[in-house]
Amino acid sequence: MRTFRFSAYLGILLSLCAVPFLNARGGSQSQEQAQPPIVEVESGRSITEHDAKVLEEGLVKNPENLVAREKLLGYYSNPPDSPEIEKKREAQIFWLIEHHPEADVSGLGEAWIMPDSSHGSVDAYQHAKELWLQQVEKHASDVHVILNASQFFLLPDHEETSELLQKALEIAPTNVEVPSKEAQYYELERSGARSDEKRKELSEKALAFRERALPSTGADERVYAIEEMATDALEAGDLARAEQYANELLKDAQDDKSGWNYGNEIHKGNVVLGRVALRRGDVEGAKQHLLAAGDVSGSPQLDSFGPNMTLAKELLEKGERETVIAYLQACAKFWKMGREDVQNWIATIKGGGTPEFGGNLSY
Repeated sequence: MRTFRFSAYLGILLSLCAVPFLNARGGSQSQEQAQPPIVEVESGRSITEHDAKVLEEGLVKNPENLVAREKLLGYYSNPPDSPEIEKKREAQIFWLIEHHPEADVSGLGEAWIMPDSSHGSVDAYQHAKELWLQQVEKHASDVHVILNASQFFLLPDHEETSELLQKALEIAPTNVEVPSKEAQYYELERSGARSDEKRKELSEKALAFRERALPSTGADERVYAIEEMATDALEAGDLARAEQYANELLKDAQDDKSGWNYGNEIHKGNVVLGRVALRRGDVEGAKQHLLAAGDVSGSPQLDSFGPNMTLAKELLEKGERETVIAYLQACAKFWKMGREDVQNWIATIKGGGTPEFGGNLSY
């Protein structure tokens, strides 16, 4: 499995899987582009080998068809992996960096290459890195190029990402996307923090950047920022603001029950409120919020990546095993892809242990 697809990455950046559906498009795009790139990438995951071949042949005649390239990135990112498919994926990424470093698709996770990936991606990463640094130098005043480059280095080279984000902030201090990316960077750093003090410091920074961007954030995108801000505030120790943002999520969900993000808002809002309740000594309240977090029909993200297990783990540490088991049983109804994980976790809990929840603790 390629590094860029591993569960921790998916968990940490879960919210960003949703945001591009609504974000304004950055840079020049093919006139054939009809939907945000993440939509085309996702649709590409379900095309056939014949469909992919047709798209590949079409690119020979029309290499500027970004829709085709986005679909192919989705197709190439599906398992099973093979050296041939990996080389095709890498070729698409090289082309995008060289010809459209400003395009939204160039900043997606599917356009990442990790230095510790299989099928020769160590060399591919180095080549892509050189291409990105060349483009940053060539387009030194283009914030879209710089932000896309910063995303490419987000996991393998935090220092490079930090320098690029600082550069973006200097050349575009009013661009709403820049502080959001800065916040994302600190949230990712927090996931690897080894002390509570460091987590608090990184959370405060992330929250400050997200709140800075919020006044300029569109109504549709606001909810995704609020999801992150609720957790940022909690990790920063500001329980009042964490509660405020979590309740805003629940209110937004109730105002739009038919929205595709409804399940995410109910789930995340209750997880944060439950963690706030625990910090205030209200174990019973935390238990009720955990059960409410599991009482959803799912969402595109929950169905794929599964439930957030942070509150559940904290309640396990309080000895509330039956409540956590009930939560997992509820989550199994929407997380069919993780059915085996759920059963293993339940078995571990019944046996008196605490499961390794992995990436499901990271968001």
